[in-house]
Amino acid sequence: MEIVLTKKQREILANHAQSNFPNESCALLFGNENPKTCTVLDVFLAENIEKSPINFTISNEELLKGYKEAEQKKLDVIGIFHSHPHSEAIPSLTDKKFMVGNPVVWVIFSNRYDEFKAYILESEMVQVSVKIV
Repeated sequence: MEIVLTKKQREILANHAQSNFPNESCALLFGNENPKTCTVLDVFLAENIEKSPINFTISNEELLKGYKEAEQKKLDVIGIFHSHPHSEAIPSLTDKKFMVGNPVVWVIFSNRYDEFKAYILESEMVQVSVKIV
């Protein structure tokens, strides 16, 4: 499985992570998916209401706004993005807990290592390849 981002989307997400540093940033990823590929077609930047370097929360109001916007654009929410300002782009224990209730691709950006990685929780944690086009 892979998730496809454009160079512009990568830049938008990396800039969002940098502008929220030293706290985690977050966003919803809209697009289309088939069994092997999730293609990001739009990015919905969100606010981390926790203002924390180790956790993120998107408010219920903003989540509703994001899902409504995706629906209006006839897209699905195919991923959740967040940053790890000071660590590697691998799911934390908190991420893994929330992945159970949000079975989409989770894209993590490491500010420290300037890298994107993606994961999905199936019966176990599966790394998803990130393709930049």
